[in-house]
This record gives sequence, structure tokens and C-alpha cells, in this order.
Amino acid sequence: MSSIMGNKLKVSVFGQSHGEAVGVVVDGLPAGMKIDLEQLQAFLNRRAPGRTVLSTPRREEDKPRILSGLYEGYTCGAPLAAVIENGDIRSEDYVAMAALPRPSHADYSARMRYGDHYDPRGGGHFSGRLTAPLCIAGGIALQFLEKRGVFLGAHLQAVGTVWDRGYDSVNLTRQELHLPATRSLPVLEEEAGKAMEQEISKAAAQRDSVGGIVECGVIGLSAGIGDPMFDGIESRLASALFGIPAVRGVEFGTGFGAAGMRGSEHNDPYVLRDGKVRTATNHHGGVLGGITTGMPLIFRVAYKPTPSIGREQQTVNLDTMTQAPLCIQGRHDPCVALRAVPCVEAVAALVILDFLL
Repeated sequence: MSSIMGNKLKVSVFGQSHGEAVGVVVDGLPAGMKIDLEQLQAFLNRRAPGRTVLSTPRREEDKPRILSGLYEGYTCGAPLAAVIENGDIRSEDYVAMAALPRPSHADYSARMRYGDHYDPRGGGHFSGRLTAPLCIAGGIALQFLEKRGVFLGAHLQAVGTVWDRGYDSVNLTRQELHLPATRSLPVLEEEAGKAMEQEISKAAAQRDSVGGIVECGVIGLSAGIGDPMFDGIESRLASALFGIPAVRGVEFGTGFGAAGMRGSEHNDPYVLRDGKVRTATNHHGGVLGGITTGMPLIFRVAYKPTPSIGREQQTVNLDTMTQAPLCIQGRHDPCVALRAVPCVEAVAALVILDFLL
């Protein structure tokens, strides 16, 4: 099914943006793991809307209700099911646009696929709202990984033309991984964060939006995890990451930059460090042949500018089949990449935990 991911760890996401609730079922979690619900809530708060002037003003508590899978605070082996009730909904903002597909949204393609039964309110099942239950599952997976000595984190590496520095791909530490989550904007350099704020605010003031890039790093993975050809680390991560709305590209290590390099520049020499095989550089991003090398796993995810903008746009009225102007109502993020940082962490945690199980 299209909204299910995983092999040994099955994750099923359900709900619609303006439905009663969104939720997730996670099947395959080992029994006996204590889940810190306060830590989980803190993780969900990083994604939640309405907590900064740079995000949509839609207010959602995003407090999950665990329906099954826990007993006295521990996983019990049963599928873990959780829901988040939707609130602060303004479905009337979308009534007038039911026949007017919004540019760069899934409205037109979804209507071609599902006909008049597609739920257009807030994007329905295609909405970024579905990343909330995804983060429930991912937040729990993060706790499982930490118990196994695997740590990951992400930061907003770019907004428009403004860039933060990247992770240290050779000597990445837990401190560097977790630093962005402690800042008002999830960046490594505070000056970059201030410049990003200005970039986002400028776009919003012009009734426009801006895209961004999220970089994610993982440490603690031993060499030898993954399989060729279609079940490798990159294959599985890329497939799952594209399930996050607004993702337009994924690259590992040097990524597309490798196309402009020579082999002598891109090759990572093997070295011995403390009796272990490592590489002096990490252009390969910790993965070769779909299998981990023991170096930090580094990848980046590109997000398109938020397609819902305040400027008038052109579309087609699908009922009358005539050209029509479109003025999008509702509340939207001027930069979706900002709140996507924990979403990338969540998806990465789920995919990696599935490999380790």
C-alpha cells in the first residue's frame, strides 16, 4: 500500500489534513523498550506549527494519544498505534478552490487519480500535516537507536541563497549532531540562522515563499549494513524521504558535486585509526554499494518553495475547463524546509532501525 513503509518495521500513516485526526501504526517494535513520552513530545514540538512567526499560524497541540503498543511505559510487542486530533481547521478556505488546482500542489494529479472523491481540504492525505504522525513513529525510533549507540541529527543547511556550514563528515560528534535542535532556528552557525530568518521574512513580506536544504548525519553505524542493488541504505532512505511532502531531491556525501570532480579528488583514501579502517575524507557519505562503511552517514534533502503563496496565479477551472485566476487563501509556511528538519530525522531513524532489526 502507498502509505506503508518498512520491511521488518512496518509504519502505516493515515488521516487527512482537515479530518478528525491523523495517526500512525508501527508494527515490529521489539518488546521491553521504555518510551520517554516527554522526550517524544519535545521532538514533536520541533515540527509543530504556530510556534514561530516564520511558520504557519495554524495552531496545533500535536499531543499524541497512544492507543496501543505500550504497557506501563514499555513497548509490549503489540503494534503501536497513536493519533493526533486535528484542530484550528478552516476548511472553508478551500471550498472555493475545489475546482481550481493550485500550481505545484497535488490537486490536479490527485483529482486525475481519484476523481471527485479526492479530499481537497488542506491537501487531504497529501498534506504536510501527515508528517506529524510520521514524527511520532520516528521519535520513538530515535529512542531505540540511542539505546543501540546510534545517533542522528539534522540542520537547516540552506534557505534560498543563504547557507549554514555543513556537518564534519569525517569526525562528526553527538554534540554537533544535536546542536541545531537547541537553537531558535535549527542551524550550526547562529549568524547563518539570522540571515535565514531575514530571507524567509523577506519572501513572506512579498507574499512569496522560499525553498531550502536539510542536511542529516548519522553516527554509530557499523560497516556492513545494507544490501545491493535496490535494498541499499541510499535506496531505502531516498524512497522514504520522498514520502515527505515538498521533497525535490536527495543526495549522499558530495552528491551532485561529484559530477564536477576528478576521481583523484573524489576517491576517499583508506587509513587506519585506532586499529580501525576509516577513510581520510568522506565524499562517499558513509555508503558504498548501498552498504555502510563505518564512516558518518551524511545526506541532504532539497525542499521546494512552499507552493501556496499569496500572489495571484493562473490555473484552469476543471468544472468549466476555462483559464482562471487563483488567489490562495489559508495559512501557510513561507519556508517548509524549516519545520521539515525533524521530519528528515524521523524518516531516517525509521529506515535505519528497520535495517538494524
